[in-house]
Amino acid sequence: MEFTLEQVREDQKEILRNLLEKYNYEFSQYEDADVNDLGLYGYGYLDNYWTEENRWAFFLRADGRLAGFAMVNDYPEAGEPLDYCMSEFFVMYKYRRCGLGKWAAYALFDRFPGLWQLKRSPKNVPSVHFWDKVVGGYTGGDFKLERGRADIAYGDGTPADLFTFRTGN
Repeated sequence: MEFTLEQVREDQKEILRNLLEKYNYEFSQYEDADVNDLGLYGYGYLDNYWTEENRWAFFLRADGRLAGFAMVNDYPEAGEPLDYCMSEFFVMYKYRRCGLGKWAAYALFDRFPGLWQLKRSPKNVPSVHFWDKVVGGYTGGDFKLERGRADIAYGDGTPADLFTFRTGN
């Protein structure tokens, strides 16, 4: 299987919006989120990826087919200095466990060298295992992981875990 990252163009925003709905639906099992009156979860920062600097959105593709997305910005999750933050990362179920997620994360870490933060929900156990392996593997174990940060809790009050690490060493 061939993997590619494709930067999302503004004229592809609706495609990303559709994928964000699938992502938010899946994540709602961990955050107990509800849809709005239109039956949508929405994503309040989507337009910012084309109106603000230092925001990048990418489609993940497997053999040319849409397989997920990743969104990177320089907004600190915990208010601490950083260069980049993995704000959203989603691999559609069909494409999990084939190496796409790891490949995409590594490709983004290589593309954006610097100090990273990555927030994760401890309730999302598959994500916990994934990011432990990916960040640990990429950095050779040279990272900081703070568990249960109440100051960056999720919408349901669950304290978040926060990785901090450097890329491009």
